[in-house]
Amino acid sequence: MAFISPSRRLRRTPFSQGVEAAGVKAYTVYNHMLLPTVFESIEADYHHLKNHVQVWDVSVERQVELRGPDAAKLMQMLTPRDLRGMLPGRCFYVPIVDETGGMLNDPVAVKLAEDRWWISIADSDLLLWVKGIANGYRLDVLVDEPDVSPLAVQGPKADDLVARVFGDAVREIRFFRFGIFEFEGRDLAIARSGYSKQGGYEIYVSGSDIAMPLWDTLFAAGADLNVRAGCPNAIERIEGGLLSYGNDMTDDNTPHECGLGRFCDTQTAIGCIGRDALLRVAKEGPVQQIRAIAIDGDAVPTCDRAWPLFADGRRVGQVTSAMWSPDYATNVAIGMVRMTHWDSGTALEVETPDGMRGAVVQPGFWL
Repeated sequence: MAFISPSRRLRRTPFSQGVEAAGVKAYTVYNHMLLPTVFESIEADYHHLKNHVQVWDVSVERQVELRGPDAAKLMQMLTPRDLRGMLPGRCFYVPIVDETGGMLNDPVAVKLAEDRWWISIADSDLLLWVKGIANGYRLDVLVDEPDVSPLAVQGPKADDLVARVFGDAVREIRFFRFGIFEFEGRDLAIARSGYSKQGGYEIYVSGSDIAMPLWDTLFAAGADLNVRAGCPNAIERIEGGLLSYGNDMTDDNTPHECGLGRFCDTQTAIGCIGRDALLRVAKEGPVQQIRAIAIDGDAVPTCDRAWPLFADGRRVGQVTSAMWSPDYATNVAIGMVRMTHWDSGTALEVETPDGMRGAVVQPGFWL
């Protein structure tokens, strides 16, 4: 078995001590940091997430902070989603695109104030792109990575756990909104959001010094709730159609191909760098698009590369994420499929590492 050699380029997180004590079994590398992927097993973690509550170290969701008079202008330049009606206290899922309309990231934008935003990013070096745009256009804005490390609390008992630590007012936070709550004299933004469909919160922990005290407090408060350390679960995210940047989409894909056209207000998002390219895409329509796919047979092997999709011997797309789902008793998958074969019920074949399998395009994702 090969191991990753640690270095200063591969950063631990403020919660790594707690993650290791909880018995993490595997990591991946995400935004140059360690992201846990397995604790007990992927399947055991999956069942626990759906029934109880987990605390996730998602410090890898680094923040790109925009601060200054031109912060809102810069934010709008990055995304085709119209942000003019967004008020402080809101979180928006925003495609970030380049000048060709290609996806660079699919983060959550957090509006702290008119002149202060966080972009809670997926796995790409978005900070460099944002700095380049700000400097190239000579905008009056500071772009930096603050000492903010998100901690997610996910699962059906998440409300009860977070309320025990921050008070019942936290229950009133609406989906994709956030409030400011105090912990050990520090004001923390807490949003009702997260990378699962089980419900919960993301706590934006400002300052590494209070990371482990908060971790320990959550575990002490949730002992009778069967709280465990967890992480984004591959089975649950595919069931829910939660896309993974770098896996299910890259800068070769437009938001429309990724099924994110509803987040593109290209007629009104004036100033977006990729607007002209996306106007053409919106008019002509995508030639391929993300679809849910069920794959026949027993559990598929790990999908660590794209698996070609075929129809009548002709390639018509690729599967990018796939796992066996215990709850649905099938292999659930996400794939990019050409428009000629993306209708629900279309029979396809997928070339997996252990041979060809039958596959069927689904009407939607499972959760």
